[in-house]
Amino acid sequence: MRIEIMDTTLRDGEQMQGVSYSPFEKLHIARLLLKDLKVDRIEVASARVSKGEFEAIKQITSWARHNNFHRKVEVLGFIDGELSLNWIKDAGGKVVNLLCKGSLRHLEKQLRKSPEQHIKEIKNIIGKAESYDIDVNIYLEDWSNGMLYSQDYVFYMIDLLKDERVTRFMLPDTLGILDPEQTFLFCKNMVDRYPDCHFDFHPHNDYDLAVANIYSAVTAGIKGIHTTINGLGERAGNAPLSSIIGILHDHLKAETGINEFEITKASKIVETYSGIRIPVNKPVVGDNVFTQTSGVHADGDSKDHLYYNNLLPERFGRKRKYALGKQSGKATIRKNLEEYGLSLDPGAIDKITQRVIELGDKKENVTTEDLPFIISDVLGNEIPEYKIFIKNYSLSLSYGLKPFASVQIEIDGNVYQETSSGDGQYDAFMKALRVIYQRLGKQFPVLTDYEVSIPPGGKTDALVETIITWKINDREFKTKGLDADQTESAIKATEKMLNIIEHNELKLGINGETDTTDNENN
Repeated sequence: MRIEIMDTTLRDGEQMQGVSYSPFEKLHIARLLLKDLKVDRIEVASARVSKGEFEAIKQITSWARHNNFHRKVEVLGFIDGELSLNWIKDAGGKVVNLLCKGSLRHLEKQLRKSPEQHIKEIKNIIGKAESYDIDVNIYLEDWSNGMLYSQDYVFYMIDLLKDERVTRFMLPDTLGILDPEQTFLFCKNMVDRYPDCHFDFHPHNDYDLAVANIYSAVTAGIKGIHTTINGLGERAGNAPLSSIIGILHDHLKAETGINEFEITKASKIVETYSGIRIPVNKPVVGDNVFTQTSGVHADGDSKDHLYYNNLLPERFGRKRKYALGKQSGKATIRKNLEEYGLSLDPGAIDKITQRVIELGDKKENVTTEDLPFIISDVLGNEIPEYKIFIKNYSLSLSYGLKPFASVQIEIDGNVYQETSSGDGQYDAFMKALRVIYQRLGKQFPVLTDYEVSIPPGGKTDALVETIITWKINDREFKTKGLDADQTESAIKATEKMLNIIEHNELKLGINGETDTTDNENN
């Protein structure tokens, strides 16, 4: 069973409040979806939205034409004579997804037309699309309500259009009202009644049933499904591609063209461009979903992968992790120490485990990167003390002028100073540091994510936690800082990052080399 995936991140996903992509971002996402992720089709825009949208679609269709993807790029069009078709043709498009009415109520109340008038206008546009060499798919908008309250109308529409030049009929649960039983029944009715038609199912997530409804639709014989990256979409959003792939591949044993390994990268890029954070517990792509918290689970994994399922992180370009906190056990500590190539004796493991639990009880956020400092604090000098100190800094912010920072840093007893401007105070601070590191020929990581946690309540003296993700030599790690001032907390996280790099270069293997001399003694 081969299921066709149509991704509508760039059309339906962009209808999520606050999401708007630039032409460059749209092109980048389109290329990622078709070339890397290998979805079958993408829906990229609605016709006649804006001049900026028109230019974005021209760039996408130009790239698609040169890569033989031009029939995989689709644009939503309307029952408006030749207006949508001309817009799509001028933008280089070759496929229109024609928005028709799938329920009698929508037809009569919104368009104020009879079914006969609607069919006549649809057939007219199909004929014109053929003369433009544009393929036609038909959306039956509000089809789910149509099946609930006006099935005769739905069947009337398909009866009169099934022999027209229509490639696919697309069945939207526009308001996300269906449950899995209804979805199966209605989709089965369509498939059985019209076996020669290709049907897509387009769910929405208002009742948090979009993924479950896709399962039912595919079981009923639907040939194509619609998704978005990270579930972006209007109201409660659409079905996330990352969530349905495991269901299709593992539960339904269906074939798709999707390259699973690229899903995480696609999700992160869309997260960056959309500004909508991925929930940490979102299946497959959330930060925490391949992280075991319980020490019992870590122990079971050490013995025979007892807490693994088929959703292995490596399928999606990720790694399994073991969280540090009050539920940590000795097995959790050992798993984290493996990240650094360290092996400590049972007595040392006991002491470190107890300290991590104590920090967890105080609601401290403990990361893997904190372990070297916890070891140093608990055991003494197994891990070097701080070798790099941010001695002094002055940050300036003036209206109408670029912020600048003057930084003084001590490395192995030597003091270095630099001043730089930036787009913000912390950006200026980082640029000054980078100049010092370049002068010394030392590696400096790339900042890949910056997350600030501020307690609710609006108190200006509340402690701010800043967690920064860094990347160096293809390895990512996180550091955190805590302070009443947001910039100060970020600087504390940065100082910790500098020392982690220094320690890892000497002992902990960021460059892929681990000094095992001390390990043997442990």
